[in-house]
Amino acid sequence: MPGPQTAQAVQLVVVAFGLASLMAIMAEWFEWLRWLGVVYLLWLGIQRWRAQPHGAADAEPPQARSRVLFGQGFLVALTNPKVLFFYVAFFPQFIDPALPAGPQLALLCLSFLTIAAVIDGGYALLAGGARSWIADRRRQRLSNRVTGSILIATGIWLALARRTS
Repeated sequence: MPGPQTAQAVQLVVVAFGLASLMAIMAEWFEWLRWLGVVYLLWLGIQRWRAQPHGAADAEPPQARSRVLFGQGFLVALTNPKVLFFYVAFFPQFIDPALPAGPQLALLCLSFLTIAAVIDGGYALLAGGARSWIADRRRQRLSNRVTGSILIATGIWLALARRTS
């Protein structure tokens, strides 16, 4: 199971066991996390905007260690507190109060993880198939600018978002 799906599984377990209320207590921590996210998104956006296109068509993709990729995906997905709030808001709509909640939550969690894994796998296959098309230097420059702009805009949006509590 890749890192993001493992983090989602951890978050689903937290929600399924009713520990989501603990997240309300940690609201201040989430506020700090939000501002760290703002800085990180702005930094990533500026780096991407300034990045020079490279000869990706000639180069092999970087070989990162599986554990490093797993850890990065896990941490990115786990530190997204909005996912927990989504689960808490979404799952109760599908729970029949007349039936035991445990098996229903288990089925919902398994279904959600399966759908997420299929979608993430589809993204990976699509990206792998589009690699040669994306490798063109002109497309890389445009891609860098578009991606950088989106990251910067997302950072600004996150900075301007009001904390709800």
